[in-house]
Amino acid sequence: MARRKKSEGGGGGAPAWLATYGDMVTLLLCFFVLLYSFSNIDAKKFEALSVSLQNAFNIQPGGMTQSSSPSLDAGSLGEGPGDAPRPTDSDQSYNSKEVLALAQSELRDEVRNEGVTVSLNERGVVISMSEQMLFDEGSAKLHPEALRVLYKIGAVLNRLPNQISVEGHTDSGIPVRSIYVDNWGLSSARASRVTAYLNESLKVSQDRLRAVGMGASAPLVPNNSEANMRLNRRVDIVILSVHPVR
Repeated sequence: MARRKKSEGGGGGAPAWLATYGDMVTLLLCFFVLLYSFSNIDAKKFEALSVSLQNAFNIQPGGMTQSSSPSLDAGSLGEGPGDAPRPTDSDQSYNSKEVLALAQSELRDEVRNEGVTVSLNERGVVISMSEQMLFDEGSAKLHPEALRVLYKIGAVLNRLPNQISVEGHTDSGIPVRSIYVDNWGLSSARASRVTAYLNESLKVSQDRLRAVGMGASAPLVPNNSEANMRLNRRVDIVILSVHPVR
């Protein structure tokens, strides 16, 4: 009686799929044992085990690491859509004379033609705007033509890290043709209106701004003539110095 031929490819041992299945079950068992032990493991051992598991399962971490990010290595600030320009470390080195030179350069046309002055005192750099440029008499509503000047001032302020004091000033006379009964109310309203425009429309951070109504308490010149009183009616934007000015 002839013997049957052995089937081709046949051989002893378990099928190939069973060996793969056994390897997977073994790996899962190791994985759950590790999970059980994590409750008593310290941070360094956890990190080492994490790396070992990644290597064992051939897992590659996706995305950029912190050390490989060029922007983080360089110390740059992230910006999203609509973010206002942020001061950088180099801005922190600006002294008051440099701020004065920047403001005079950027506002030279306004200083020449628009009733704007830029000066330096012990508090910092003062950008002073006349009432005639900003408001009607007794009003705290900004003239449309004043918005262009404030836009240029806002661009300067957004390049600096300094705190900013917006200060309204009046002459010593009682407000006429006005809803404000005294100079404190009028000067406060004007300072608040300019401050709100800098913050809401020009994106100067509100954390850097304060509005102050000075009334007639800080005149530039004595209130003894109409010309002098006109000079005293103004709004000052004071870029406060980080260090005392000498």
